[in-house]
Amino acid sequence: MKDKPVILVVDDQPQNIELLEAHLVPQGYEIIKAANGEEALEKLSGNQTDLILLDVMMPGMDGFEVTRRIRQDNKQRLLPIILVTALRETQDRVKGIEAGCDDFISKPVDKMELLARVRSLLKVKAYNDLMSNYQKELEAEVTKRTEELKHALERIKAASLDTIYRLSMASEYKDEDTGAHIKRMSRYSAAVARRMGLTESAIETILYAAPMHDVGKIGIPDQILMKPGRLDPAEWEIMKKHTIIGAKILEGSDAEFIRLGETIAQAHHEKWDGSGYPNMLKGIGIPIAGRITAIADVFDALTSKRPYKEPFSVKKSLAIIREGRGSHFDPDVVDAFFAVLDEILAIKKQYGNCSDSKESGKMTG
Repeated sequence: MKDKPVILVVDDQPQNIELLEAHLVPQGYEIIKAANGEEALEKLSGNQTDLILLDVMMPGMDGFEVTRRIRQDNKQRLLPIILVTALRETQDRVKGIEAGCDDFISKPVDKMELLARVRSLLKVKAYNDLMSNYQKELEAEVTKRTEELKHALERIKAASLDTIYRLSMASEYKDEDTGAHIKRMSRYSAAVARRMGLTESAIETILYAAPMHDVGKIGIPDQILMKPGRLDPAEWEIMKKHTIIGAKILEGSDAEFIRLGETIAQAHHEKWDGSGYPNMLKGIGIPIAGRITAIADVFDALTSKRPYKEPFSVKKSLAIIREGRGSHFDPDVVDAFFAVLDEILAIKKQYGNCSDSKESGKMTG
């Protein structure tokens, strides 16, 4: 912090500067001198100044022009400027005000008037500095609080997603790979959704909702869920009901991602050609989130060990996906899936399990 207020005195006549200095220095002010407008602007840029006493009639750049240039600098727009002038015409004073000066002192300078005007404007500057510093501190505090809230929200989101994963695992608890399956297919879904141009908000909602796609399996008997062979027609009809059960479990929520979870639970086994279940929806009649999670769920099921099968290779699984383009899957979703295949395989590797084949890390399309 400065001990003394700093005043820049600008005049092309040295005796005028000396007179002002003689009045101001004994009052505890520090003086910086400039003999012309150019020097004044140079001194101003290199020093922390509290007030300017500026002569009007100077060769080259006059006081009006110096004032205009100072006011063009956003940092100096509130710096007090007193024009010291012998001009007494109203139009000259108006010109000074329009240029941006704060006050006038007439020559010859009266000591008492000078000190009174200087003290008054320095009080104004002190108030402006206080308000400016307060605003900066307030902005810094708002920024800090915003960051804290952002981090808190991220922690809440992470905890929410972890809770969704854990609760979703309850529906398939006996499947040792359920946790990894949920994490993989939800991230596959988000990757495909992003490629398809969905908003970040929609992508995040899908990420949170997709893990609940099979929550309805909690209502399917274990002997059907864990059957090592193919289901008979009666068992298959029971298995298909997990979509309806899941939708009923999730219906009626005010939370957006749970409402989307309801949609996904019911729609992720619908097929593009209308041969899916439970409602035999067709084409774009199938909600987009259902079309996206369908391909994510099938790819992960194909490449994972299940009670009724060993895992298929990535190559074979991708071939099945391609064959299903336009029949099982939305063609646009298939195209988006293959467009982000490197990301899909990276997710598979990151959240893999013991049944993953070595080939999965080598496939590129």
